[in-house]
Amino acid sequence: MKVIAKIISQEGTCQAGHKIGDEFVMGQTTPAGMCSWAFYTLFPFAEPLEFGGSFPWESGPDKARVACPDPDNLVIFELRRVE
Repeated sequence: MKVIAKIISQEGTCQAGHKIGDEFVMGQTTPAGMCSWAFYTLFPFAEPLEFGGSFPWESGPDKARVACPDPDNLVIFELRRVE
């Protein structure tokens, strides 16, 4: 299965230039144009989704919301599993 990371919320100014609506296909390497800090934060959540896992705190089995590690410029990604 494939996992797409989409920016769904942003506060402040992302130093990497990301903005709401940006989408990236997750894989084993950092997607072109994605901040490496974001990738390293998202990867541990994308892998379980890719292989059929889910997170009990999410509203559905095919997604996860993950925040960028920059606490002053908060960017929220939604990971979603697609076939």
